[in-house]
Amino acid sequence: MTIELHTWNTPNGRKISVALEEMGLPYTVHTVDIRNGQQHEPAFLRISPNNRIPAIVDPDGPAGKPVSIFESGAILLYLGEKTGKFLPTSLADRIPVLEWLMWQMGGFGPMPGQAHHFLGLENEDDKRYGARRYVAETRRLYGVLDRRLATVDFVAGQVSVADFAIIGWAWRHERHQVDLADFPNVKRWYEAMMARPGTRRGFEVKLDT
Repeated sequence: MTIELHTWNTPNGRKISVALEEMGLPYTVHTVDIRNGQQHEPAFLRISPNNRIPAIVDPDGPAGKPVSIFESGAILLYLGEKTGKFLPTSLADRIPVLEWLMWQMGGFGPMPGQAHHFLGLENEDDKRYGARRYVAETRRLYGVLDRRLATVDFVAGQVSVADFAIIGWAWRHERHQVDLADFPNVKRWYEAMMARPGTRRGFEVKLDT
């Protein structure tokens, strides 16, 4: 059965299109135009009560019953469990996947998101404040990732849902005013991920109108 992906062309939306392509799951895209407030419509709120994209509806959920899931991290874990792909079964191997997935959800997403906001402001005082606070923290997080990737090829050793989560935001590095040449291990990882056919397809699929 085909999964419904309710989404828009954002880093969090791209995480899930990448994962679906990498896992080889059939899906259809249902665009939620967040510019025009479609995320607040009752039909979408029924599957995403926090009125944020992405969300999925899987007609073949647990025990063969339909299920809807919101929050990109929860979706990635569900898809990993469903397919048995990119989410190790042993607890020891799963720990770094969970660590780096939570790192992305708690930091390498919220902080670059704030950087996007402040760098786009016209008021120079507000822009300077945002640059000091959020661009600096975003660069610090790139440094954390760079140090990790100095020791492993992918954030949890092997390609996992954590990589899909992080690549969605690293994709916007230019908007973060980050030159990946400053973070050579991130650059190597980013290029390796983008060379993967599934990841590439996940970024090529149209997620907006």
